Amino acid sequence: MIVTFTANPSLDRTVALPGPLERGEVQRAVSVRQESGGKGVNVSRALVASGLESLAVLPGADSDPVLAGLRESAVPFVSLPIDEPLRTNVALTEPGGVTTKINEPGPALEADQQEALIKLLLESSRGASWVVLAGSLPPGFPVDFYATVAQRIREAGNGTTPLIAVDSSGAPLAAALTGDGSGTGGTSTGSGKPDLLKPNAEELAELAAAAGFAPATGDELEADPAAAAAAAAAVVRSGVGAVLATLGSKGAVLVTADGAWLATHPPVAAVSTVGAGDSALAGYLLAHGRGAAPADCLRQAVAHGAAAASLPGSTVPAVHQTTPDAVTITALRKD
Repeated sequence: MIVTFTANPSLDRTVALPGPLERGEVQRAVSVRQESGGKGVNVSRALVASGLESLAVLPGADSDPVLAGLRESAVPFVSLPIDEPLRTNVALTEPGGVTTKINEPGPALEADQQEALIKLLLESSRGASWVVLAGSLPPGFPVDFYATVAQRIREAGNGTTPLIAVDSSGAPLAAALTGDGSGTGGTSTGSGKPDLLKPNAEELAELAAAAGFAPATGDELEADPAAAAAAAAAVVRSGVGAVLATLGSKGAVLVTADGAWLATHPPVAAVSTVGAGDSALAGYLLAHGRGAAPADCLRQAVAHGAAAASLPGSTVPAVHQTTPDAVTITALRKD
């Protein structure tokens, strides 16, 4: 089973526009879709759609629309009851897939609620193969929260510790790279380094700089997969197990201690890029759970991401909607 943890879930509303976004003007939507979201929730949705067992862990009142949406889509979850409503995120999509996102901050949780959320995750992840820590953090959370959670999972593992993946951004992602977490009462030991990081190109540039790699922008890494692989290799050398870096329409690179690969997919008619990266992570985990080699895990990740981009809103694809045979894998140098 794969457990996902979303500290800042959302109700995702996607508004499709008939043409380019026109600032300051009135535009009529072509369609509006609404799904339960947040990065971890999206990963669980994609895994369940493909027949894999997954459990989403998140905060939220029992009556919250986000939880109601999970029930309607038959995605198993456990939640920590809170009084405040979960946030709503809005994505505006233009023809061709250009997407503008407006994300609310989410409800703040007190220190005792943060601790209760961690304990709920620890209880729920016993026997899991992977735990995915994903998304932004709500207001008031320490930036090292994910590193602390990873430490706590490993301390409670008793020899059966699940693998840990982190998909976040900014300071929480940087803290996950160091593996030092103590903001919720844990002791800083450096044991919170993840087995897998899933940045996009911009996030990879920030991680690589923190790992001592020559400065590069996200645009530069997205345009040059070889440079992206070298940047990811610097992150792996810092002690992370593997880096799966999505590069938009350029595909994705996977770097481990043993190799580096680029995966590309033929162009698709992009409808919405919302959740494409989350679907890519789900595809990787799906293949990993089936015992696939690293390059083939990357293959399924890119197939899932491409399929998601061709679907409306934050719709996630099932594995039968993906085309892994269309993906080209190229071995790369790591330095």
